[in-house]
Amino acid sequence: MKLKISFFACLLSLQLLAQKKNLNFNYYIHKASDEIKVDGLMNEQTWVNAEVAKDFKMVLPMDTSLAKVKTEVRMCYDDKAIYILAICYKAVTGPNMVESLKRDFSFLKNDNFIFFMDTYNDQTNGFSFGSNAEGAEWDGSMYEGGKVDLSWTNKWTSAVKDYPDKYVFEAAIPFTSIRYKKGITEWGINFSRNDLKTTEKSSWAPVPRQFPTASLAYTGTLIWDTPPPSPGPNISIIPYALAGVKRDYQNNKNWTMQHQLGGDAKIAVTSALNLDLTVRPDFSQVDADKQVTDLSRYELFYPETRQFFIENGDQFSNFGYATIRPFFSRRIGLASNIFGGFRLSGKLNKNWRIGVMDMQTNSNDSIPSQNFTAIALQRKIFARSNIGFLVVNKIAFNYPPPPVNLQPNNSRYNTDVGIEFNLASSDNLWTGKLLALKSFTPNKNGHDFTQAGNLQFANKYWTIGGQYEIVGANYNAEVGYVPRQGYIKFNPVVAHLFFPKQGVILSHGPQFNLTAYYDGSLNATDNRTFLSYPITFRDRSTLTPLVEHDFVKLLAPFDPTNFTKKVLPAGSQSSWNNMEIAYYSYPQSVFTYDFTFDYGGYYDNSKKISFVNNIGYRIQPFVNIAWSTTLNILQLPQPWGQNNFWLVGPRTDVTLTNKFYLTGFYQYNQQGKNMNINARLQWRFRPASDFFIVYTDNYLPRPFFVKNRALVVKFTYWINN
Repeated sequence: MKLKISFFACLLSLQLLAQKKNLNFNYYIHKASDEIKVDGLMNEQTWVNAEVAKDFKMVLPMDTSLAKVKTEVRMCYDDKAIYILAICYKAVTGPNMVESLKRDFSFLKNDNFIFFMDTYNDQTNGFSFGSNAEGAEWDGSMYEGGKVDLSWTNKWTSAVKDYPDKYVFEAAIPFTSIRYKKGITEWGINFSRNDLKTTEKSSWAPVPRQFPTASLAYTGTLIWDTPPPSPGPNISIIPYALAGVKRDYQNNKNWTMQHQLGGDAKIAVTSALNLDLTVRPDFSQVDADKQVTDLSRYELFYPETRQFFIENGDQFSNFGYATIRPFFSRRIGLASNIFGGFRLSGKLNKNWRIGVMDMQTNSNDSIPSQNFTAIALQRKIFARSNIGFLVVNKIAFNYPPPPVNLQPNNSRYNTDVGIEFNLASSDNLWTGKLLALKSFTPNKNGHDFTQAGNLQFANKYWTIGGQYEIVGANYNAEVGYVPRQGYIKFNPVVAHLFFPKQGVILSHGPQFNLTAYYDGSLNATDNRTFLSYPITFRDRSTLTPLVEHDFVKLLAPFDPTNFTKKVLPAGSQSSWNNMEIAYYSYPQSVFTYDFTFDYGGYYDNSKKISFVNNIGYRIQPFVNIAWSTTLNILQLPQPWGQNNFWLVGPRTDVTLTNKFYLTGFYQYNQQGKNMNINARLQWRFRPASDFFIVYTDNYLPRPFFVKNRALVVKFTYWINN
């Protein structure tokens, strides 16, 4: 046994310390010999002389051959920007397959060209840019070695020219819009192409099919003839002006005028370290949260979309696990307005990364003014792993003395400290994490410690892993997202894929997943076991049948409808089985659809039937229409009886150009007793500068009654030095 453990330890060490993959894929970038005009035309001499990245490798449907669809990429730079030109040849004639001209499109539903830059050459963080075949832009910041946050945006320009046999993408990325380490002459780089008509995804540097082409572990190397030029003094001021009207019908309040000035500033301390400032930020242009039918016993999670919290935000928001987040930025500024704040974030050197954030909110009738501070420090070790440290603190000013209770989870102060080790092997086959957290809150002592860990191996055929969590009953993260306390959790996962050599099926195989919760005495409280069998067809449609067994012992009273306010008592035990089948149609069609049907048991020996359906139709490239429907039928004994919860959400995106968007959606939530209408017009009149008109209505369905109504006009303008 000791010999086996030593063998696996040595194997893991070799994985961690191995050299970067794709070392032989080098692209040599040179300074432009003439001025580059971003117009989608390859008519500058620089492009004629530039090195060509070609012979892309297929990633999907299989990763064992050269791509059938030809792509050629050229790059250059000058004192202000990096330039890229990609010629994307068409293997099949016909119109391009795109959803619309709206920014940050769905990668798998569009013909597109995207590239990934590891500007720190650490295989962990970077930036992504690109467009679909009709010119809709894509940009995002990269974190955790291959994830892209599309909420990030910055100044850059692009153009696409379409021809019968190809489309040409050209872009300029200013050095002031990205972060990179001064003086280094090698960056990670990879180029990705998605072609729906041939159902082929490809990349320049080869990427195994089980990983996204964004995987920074598999980038090639961008080699500069001289170190990238310093961006020099880099200061951006982003003011905004807002005006609007609103009325609260529920509380019989008349129309009120709304006007506000504020803004952000970005100051480059170094080429890799940035200081962000904000004064009276406003997020009214952000899309309303997508409503859901809530049958959970715990708080739901809604992602952050506010721009100020995005760049380098992964150091704070991705610390921990999906249900153990000591920092969750949506705790700041949604219950009370933000007065101002700052964030210093970026790279200190090759191995150290830092993030410091401080935000101040105003008081209102239910919450005193509060200050939020988060400090993150990250140290790279081995090939792609790191150790992270985090401190999160919230303190209230003019906090009322006891026995005044403002609202739950609103202590006078709350502090969380944590450390985590993030494991990522050089080939990305091994990933994992080890986490420890402790909270400090008045009158909450003992059992305020949390620890968790996971380890996973994933190659083309096998995924094997496991996770554990131990969360103390008094662990308290008031600026975080930890919906459940006082439990021990185990979660093993095993999956295997088969790849037929011919036929309509590309891959298929079983997946086993067990999620078991226990109390502090190791008494079972929740157990969810499921076996699924996903099938992927060669046209990229998927079919997944699933069988499941659930056991729940309630630790607190719970209304199984989250609607009637009639509860099952604490200690109630329920056990049930259910079956599910899900299907997603092939994305090449202008008409797409998916559905999930779930039938089985529910609490108190009852039944639950769920049906989720999404339908999409696009009039390329200007209109994308989507309709989502969710129906949950709960057949419970009295006093609940049968409850049918409808959730309907049609949405339309109209994109007259890739700079002018009109989005309208409607949401009817029967369980939440709300009907919401939202319309947003956005005109990006210059890079990163926008004009918004946003209209919102909320109604009570029965009787049909207006709850509130608002119209907001907002103007933002990005000013560079």
